[in-house]
Amino acid sequence: MIRLRHLAARLALYQLAAVSVAGHRFWLLPLLPLCWLAVLAVAALLGMPLDFGPASAQGTLIGVPLTVLAIFLGLRVIAGEIDGRSLEIAYTVPGGCERVWWAKLAGAALMLVLAEALLAAVVWPLFTAFPLVALYGALQAAIFYLVLAMAMATLFRSEVAGAMATVAILAFNGAVTGFGQQQLRFSPFWNPLAADGLDPQQVLASTVQNRIGVALLAAGILSLAFMRANRRERMLDS
Repeated sequence: MIRLRHLAARLALYQLAAVSVAGHRFWLLPLLPLCWLAVLAVAALLGMPLDFGPASAQGTLIGVPLTVLAIFLGLRVIAGEIDGRSLEIAYTVPGGCERVWWAKLAGAALMLVLAEALLAAVVWPLFTAFPLVALYGALQAAIFYLVLAMAMATLFRSEVAGAMATVAILAFNGAVTGFGQQQLRFSPFWNPLAADGLDPQQVLASTVQNRIGVALLAAGILSLAFMRANRRERMLDS
């Protein structure tokens, strides 16, 4: 009973955090990535040469719209408090402002998981079947850019400036990897299903290195973002 109450309290906290990040109609955001699938479906019906296979699920079909949503949510975690003139309140929370940021990140991550589940439920029967590991790969890229967007917006103390910096990094990532044509193991979008020309052992080794490396990089960026956010005088300096 105590554990159930604790879980209910946690979920209520994450719901409030989601409202703080995305507004009272936050439950609509996980539905927005489905618009991307609708656009692709219409394009295919109009005769555009679109060929979707299992490798497309992680990137084009699920990863791309999920990452766009993640960037929007990341920009709102800390910089949303700055633009809303409520950042000073966060510094008065008992236990430190990190508790606020962690709750917001958890709320944003839960919205991403829900959005990915909805995308997968549409992609599997209507576009292509895919292995479950594709879901982890798509979520990895989304979580990485969620953290990166939060860090960039915190660094520049602005959602707009943070968005510009994050999109620039995303575009560079796409240019280096040929927008999915060339798989590089240091990319958050590494897709083992699209790694042509490598034997299974090389693919497995590269996948393990990528998953661990991206997780460590995201943790490092998150730590730097929290360090920046904890500089109260600098963050509140107008």
